[in-house]
Amino acid sequence: MMRQYELVERVQRYKPDVNEALLNKAYVYAMQKHGHQKRASGDPYFSHPLEVAAILTDMHMDEATIAVALLHDTIEDTTATRQEIDELFGADMGKLVEGLTKLKKLDLVSKKAEQAENLRKLLLAISDDVRVLLVKLADRLHNMRTLGHMPEEKRLRIAEETMDIYAPLAGRMGMQGMREELEDLAFRHINPDAYRTVTERLSEIFERNRGIIGDIEKALSALFEKYALT
Repeated sequence: MMRQYELVERVQRYKPDVNEALLNKAYVYAMQKHGHQKRASGDPYFSHPLEVAAILTDMHMDEATIAVALLHDTIEDTTATRQEIDELFGADMGKLVEGLTKLKKLDLVSKKAEQAENLRKLLLAISDDVRVLLVKLADRLHNMRTLGHMPEEKRLRIAEETMDIYAPLAGRMGMQGMREELEDLAFRHINPDAYRTVTERLSEIFERNRGIIGDIEKALSALFEKYALT
C-alpha cells in the first residue's frame, strides 16, 4: 500500500505548498478506523481509499479533496461519526464525507435510459460541491478495476449501473479518459464474450499494422529533424 510520505510526495509534484499535516492526519485516522477490515479480494480495506486518493492525485486535486477520499467510507463502514469528522477536520470536510455517504445509499440500479438520466440529474442536484462527485467517480473507477472479486450477480448490477450512470456522468464533467475506462470495464462484465471478441480483433489489427505504424513514426521523426521541429 502507498505510504504517507508517498501520498504527500504525489501531491507535492503539482502543489509544492501542500498541507502535509492534513494529509497525514486523514491517512492515519482512516487507516485506524478501517483497522483490520478486508475487501472481497482479501486486501486490507484501507487500500481502497488509498487508491481512490491516488486516482485524484493523477487529476491534480487539492489536498482537501484527497483527504476526503481517504475518509470517504469512514462514516458508513466504521465507528466514525459526522460530529467526530467535523471536530477533527472541520465542518466543510465533514459535509463532503457525509455527502458521499448519502450517495452510496441511493438505489442507482437502472434498466431504462430515462431513469438513468433522472438519476444523473439527481446526483448533480444533491452534490452542491463538485468534489463530492469527483471523489465518487474515483471511488467507482477503483471499484470497477477490482470488480472481478465480486459475485457474478453483483458484478453485473454494478457494471450496468456504471455504464448507464457513472460513465456518462464522467463524460458530462469533461473527464473523457475516465468515461472511456469506465465504459471499457463495464462492457467487460456486461458482455464478456463480446468484449473478448472485440479485444482480440483489435489486437490482430494492431499486430498487422505494427510495421506500418513504425514506418510512419520514423518518417515523421525524420521530417521533424530535417525542419528542426520539436
